[in-house]
Amino acid sequence: MGDNRASIELLRKAFEAGSVEAFSEAIDAAAGDEFVEEWPQSGERIRGKATAKRINEGYSAATGTTPSMRLRRIVGEGDVQVVEATIDYGDGTPVNYIGIAEFKGGKLTKITEYFASPFEAPAWRADFVERMDPVGVH
Repeated sequence: MGDNRASIELLRKAFEAGSVEAFSEAIDAAAGDEFVEEWPQSGERIRGKATAKRINEGYSAATGTTPSMRLRRIVGEGDVQVVEATIDYGDGTPVNYIGIAEFKGGKLTKITEYFASPFEAPAWRADFVERMDPVGVH
């Protein structure tokens, strides 16, 4: 992880701060010029840190929501780190977030992000599983 530490720490601090604005600033500071952000669930690819910053900075105005984030952990090795967090888009529903961050030469080059809302477990699995609170619900 050597020269990636500073960029990873920027991401950690942004998630701990909990705001889209902090995340936007961290991406801008950590990313290289060829940065790519992908959202496979919606089929979107964002090229360039300036474009990513514009999307993040305009999010609240465009959607009427002010998301808050809570970091659970960042794990990984070398040039690939996985960010696990919870996002609340303002309605109290904890949306699970996974971001796969790729680095090269100390710069964030790509992040692939997945967002998943909680759902009720099907009854047929009840005999096989141990119930737990969904992540993000206290």
